[in-house]
Amino acid sequence: MFNWPLMDNNITRDDLDTLIEFLKGEPRLTQSANVAAFEEEWSQWLGVKHSVFVNSGASANLATITALKHLYGSGEIIVPTLTWVSDISSVLWNGFTPVFVDINPRTLCMNEDQVLAKITPRTKAVFITYVQGFNGLSDHLLDELRKRNIPLIEDVCESHGATFKGQKLGSFGLASNFSFYFAHHLSTVEGGMLCTNDEDMFNAFRMLRSHGMTREAPSKAVRERYIKENPSLSPDFIFAFPAFNIRSTEINAVLGRSQLKKLDKNNILRTRNFKLFLSLLDGTKYRTDFEVEGSCNYAFNVVFAKADLAFRERFEKALSEGGVEFRRGSAGGGNQLRQHYLKEIVAPDAWKCYPEVEHIHHFGYYVGNYPALAEDHVRDLCALLNSIE
Repeated sequence: MFNWPLMDNNITRDDLDTLIEFLKGEPRLTQSANVAAFEEEWSQWLGVKHSVFVNSGASANLATITALKHLYGSGEIIVPTLTWVSDISSVLWNGFTPVFVDINPRTLCMNEDQVLAKITPRTKAVFITYVQGFNGLSDHLLDELRKRNIPLIEDVCESHGATFKGQKLGSFGLASNFSFYFAHHLSTVEGGMLCTNDEDMFNAFRMLRSHGMTREAPSKAVRERYIKENPSLSPDFIFAFPAFNIRSTEINAVLGRSQLKKLDKNNILRTRNFKLFLSLLDGTKYRTDFEVEGSCNYAFNVVFAKADLAFRERFEKALSEGGVEFRRGSAGGGNQLRQHYLKEIVAPDAWKCYPEVEHIHHFGYYVGNYPALAEDHVRDLCALLNSIE
């Protein structure tokens, strides 16, 4: 009998001790110096110019697509069928038309041939999700997007530290989003980060985070332009966009700064666990041919080699009885085109056009992979999975 949750001990004793030390002396708890320091340290770690800390990865998604709308106009955004709901909802909330593509079964990320085939004059961006630590980039995809002048938006919420050709995912596109939810590689309990090298996006992110207020823009020229254009308004209260309050707090930033110091070390352990897991898994029952170059997986992906509902029933029974927590459908519950929120937006049988994500929807799972796992535990888990007939 295991005690195997999806995540264990992600906020450690030393993180809590750091937070307790900070709380002594009645510090300021709203967004302040630690938020700014965390943003700078994250930018250095990732290899980008600018980062903006917010209250969740979903808020990062929303602010990114909102900024895209204001700076680039409306149209279509190419999106994955396997992703988290907030990627698609952020597109819908901003009036874009989502254009769906199937996945590459070896990376669980977007099928790049379908992405390139679906680009039209109305395409405003490609919004890629790196599912559970896998890289979804190639030179061909990046070169074609540059050639066609199509911005890349990167959802790296589940893939902190994953790379393509040695460069961290999240540093390739016009903008990238990270989630610091409890179960992810780095956690601030709840939190997220917007990242970019683009000055216009950076200014938009800062304003969108705080009600659309122009005084939040880092650029003096931007602030002064809005003051000049709005002489009847107080310079302290000019709202450029109909925006939101998605700020985080000093408490979350202190946790993030503490966690960042050990992120690389923890990712090495996760990668070790994942490679061991794939090496021991029975390839006749489960897929083991994932493209793992550059991956950094916070979960063990268990995908059936064949579509088999009877095996699925035995599989779920064995894991439940063995004390192993799991999720079916991988990231976001499987094929987004089957989700209720899209019923009035896509055709009733639209899901039929995406066979690869359909297999994941019915026969793909994940189990938690975290640094505290001993190698013997990984071996025992594989023995359990391989014993299911």
